[in-house]
Amino acid sequence: MRWEDDPRRDGSAAFRGVRAWEPVEHIDLARDGARVTSGGFWVVVATFEGRMDAWRMARVERDDARPEQAPAPAREWAGPDASSWRTSLDEAGYRAGVERIRDDIREGEVYQVNLCRMLEAPLPAPEPGPDAVALAHRLATGNPARFASRIVIPRTEAWQGAWVVSASPELYLGIDGDRVTSSPIKGTAAPGESMLPKDEAENVMITDLIRNDVSHVAAPGSVTVPEFLGLHALPGLVHLQSTVAATLAPAFAWTPALWPALLDGTFPPGSVSGAPKSSALRIIEREEAGPRGAYCGGIGWIDADRREAELAVGIRTFEWVPDQGGRLRFGTGAGITWGSDPYGEWAETELKARRLIGLASTPRMGA
Repeated sequence: MRWEDDPRRDGSAAFRGVRAWEPVEHIDLARDGARVTSGGFWVVVATFEGRMDAWRMARVERDDARPEQAPAPAREWAGPDASSWRTSLDEAGYRAGVERIRDDIREGEVYQVNLCRMLEAPLPAPEPGPDAVALAHRLATGNPARFASRIVIPRTEAWQGAWVVSASPELYLGIDGDRVTSSPIKGTAAPGESMLPKDEAENVMITDLIRNDVSHVAAPGSVTVPEFLGLHALPGLVHLQSTVAATLAPAFAWTPALWPALLDGTFPPGSVSGAPKSSALRIIEREEAGPRGAYCGGIGWIDADRREAELAVGIRTFEWVPDQGGRLRFGTGAGITWGSDPYGEWAETELKARRLIGLASTPRMGA
C-alpha cells in the first residue's frame, strides 16, 4: 500500500483527475473565503447547515485523463450489516411530510421543497474512521460517478476533520478562469420509465432559481442555459439535468470578494433545498428530523493558482461520524411539488438509496 493511499495517515483527498495530500492550513470558508483566492489548492467540505471547512493541501497530483477513482489493488471494505440501517423518517412519516408540503404549496408559501431523510448504521472504527479508500473503489466499480470523491482529514487540535466518500453526479459550482457553471439535477425515473410532467416542472423551477443565484456574481447579460432538461442515464436510474453558465463580473473574477459572494448567493444548492429557497429552508427545518451534514452540502476543491474549482452537490454521499461509537450516514430525498404523489416520492427515495446502500453494506450471513 502506498502511503498516500492510506486514509489513516496525515490526510488525503481524491477527485476526478486530482489527488491531494498533507493538509497544512484550515479555514472556515464562510468566514474567511477571501483567503482562498490568495493561492494554493484547497479541499472543501460544506454541510447543508452551513459549516464550510476548507483545508489547504501541500501536495497535489493531477491526471486529467484518469477516470475518477482509478482501479487499485483490492482492499476489502468492511461495511455495516445490511439489516442495521435505520431511517430518520419512516414511510408513513415521509408521506405525511409530503402532504404537509403540498398544503404549504396550496397556501402559496413555497413552490418546491426537497424533502430528505437520513439513513445511518453503526460502524465502529478508530479515528480518523473506516477505510475510505476501500469504499471509494467499491463505489467506483459498482456506481461510477462524474464527481466521485474521497476525503479523509484527521481531526486535530488545530482543525475540524472530515470523512466523506461520494458518488455525486451533480455539479454545484465549476469555475474555469472567469466562467462559472452549475448543473442542477431535478427529475428522477427508473430505467425505461418516462419522466412525469412533475419532474420537468421541478427542473424548470430549480434552473430558474440557479440562474438567479449565479446572477449575483455574473457580468450583466452573461447568464445562459446551454443545457435544458437533458436526459442523463446513471447506474440504476435516469435524471433530468440542466446547466447554467455565466461570466464572472470583474469585481468577482478571482478577487477576494469571489467566494464570499458566490457562496452567499448560491448556498445551499437550490436543487436540494427548493424554491423560493428561504421558504423551502424553513419548511425543511420543520419537517426533517435532524441535520443532513455533508449530504446536500458542497464537496470538492478550489485551485486558486490555476483559477479553477469544482464543487459537487453532496448527494449519493456517505459520511462517517465518530460519535455513538461510530456511524455511517447516507441521505436520500425527493423534490416535492403540488403534483407530487406521496407514495411515488417515497419510492423515489428508495430508488436513489437502494444501489449505494447495497454497495456499502456487508450482507448478512446466509442471505
